Amino acid sequence: MSFKTPDLCDEHETLLGSHLRVVAPMFQRYGQCNTFSGQIQTLKIFEDNTLVREVLGEPGHGKVLVVDGGGSLRCALVGDQLAVLAQKNGWEGLVVYGCIRDSGDINQMNIGIRALNTHPQKSVKRGVGERNLPVTFSGVTFNPDEWLYADEDGVLVSDRPLLT
Repeated sequence: MSFKTPDLCDEHETLLGSHLRVVAPMFQRYGQCNTFSGQIQTLKIFEDNTLVREVLGEPGHGKVLVVDGGGSLRCALVGDQLAVLAQKNGWEGLVVYGCIRDSGDINQMNIGIRALNTHPQKSVKRGVGERNLPVTFSGVTFNPDEWLYADEDGVLVSDRPLLT
């Protein structure tokens, strides 16, 4: 399904603010898929990507994983192996409030990822974090089972599907 976030904003102008939220433009684009959308699944973690691997190992068709990594710039939460896992299991894309690594390899993959930046160091593995709860960053609350739309112009979150 093809879309443009500016067009979605224009078409659903009456929803802006409460039902349709615009994510602050702070993310870099990685991967070959500049446009992706799907139902949100969330993680809240900090410098530990154990749950990221666990969730990306599950079927993700029609879903986008939103990772609240606390905005940490001290390690990467997603690398090439997790991007391959996400692609293999059909995830539509990822939004990471934190860093990724292996960006050169990820940029050759058919996946869409938004992240704050890159960092060469891997995360710790303690298995600490929470799953499927509302997370807030970039001026928006991301609720599980809401809808995310990302393209070259930005990221939108809606409490209802915007495409038919």
